[in-house]
Amino acid sequence: MVDKALEFFDMMREFDCKPDIVTFNTLVSGMCRVGDVNRAKELLVSLKAQYGLLPDVVTYTAVVSGLCKSGNMDFAEAVFEEMSCNGITPNSFTFNALIDGFGKKGDLASASRVFSRMTSVGIRPDVFTFTSLIDGHCRHGELEEGLALFYEMRSRQVLPTAFTYSVLIAALCKENRLMEARQLLRQMNGREDIPVALPFVYNPVIDGFCKSGNVDEANSIVAEMEAKGCSRAHDKMTFTILILGHCMKGRMVEAIRIYEKMVYVGCRPDDITWSCLVSCLRKAGMAREANRIERNDRFAA
Repeated sequence: MVDKALEFFDMMREFDCKPDIVTFNTLVSGMCRVGDVNRAKELLVSLKAQYGLLPDVVTYTAVVSGLCKSGNMDFAEAVFEEMSCNGITPNSFTFNALIDGFGKKGDLASASRVFSRMTSVGIRPDVFTFTSLIDGHCRHGELEEGLALFYEMRSRQVLPTAFTYSVLIAALCKENRLMEARQLLRQMNGREDIPVALPFVYNPVIDGFCKSGNVDEANSIVAEMEAKGCSRAHDKMTFTILILGHCMKGRMVEAIRIYEKMVYVGCRPDDITWSCLVSCLRKAGMAREANRIERNDRFAA
């Protein structure tokens, strides 16, 4: 699609139709969206040299964002500084792109530095700013810093999204802090302004409780998902976690019930789910049920 857009761009010049900054911004944004950052940089250079146009905040932000997504943080910051030197004031999107890029690279000191600069020029951090910082800290084992930022964002009246909650919930579960994760899940579910969360938010907590042997709490969370109206409550990962959890607990009748529900709603079990259930049934002396599931699986295949 970008190549087609460039064809139209060349046609404009053939018809002596001079492109303006909006034309260039559209091209630069499109190139960055498809990961063609090098051509976007070339276009940025040619703006003034060939067309006598000055890039604006939209042009620069598109390039900075594209460079950050490709992990080229040194050049992204260089473009950011060029932008400031040329008298173009960065906006929240520009700052957020840099913060997110540094966070994903694990350069949390630089992410914090950009955050401080953002607030010093009077730009209010938004939910994307805080979520990027929280995600960066949690990705790199700094859970306490992530939690501190979560409380700071709430003190600033910035409301977390379902994704913000999911980042912290997953990090808490990784540290086996299940009750804290459960509390955050309850907090999220109590928010009427948050749309129904997808299973990836719930699954780490369900998995954590199953692995700790508390399958009743895991069942309770699944019931909450369904009561909340999660349109994808019948998620393959959720089913698999529950089946394995009940198998480990020796609750084979319940594991079979969940397996059959999984099949009934059209969610096909993978080899791990199927083989684990069959193996556990045989160990529990339930060979007939194991054979039935094997036959049904062959028939479905």
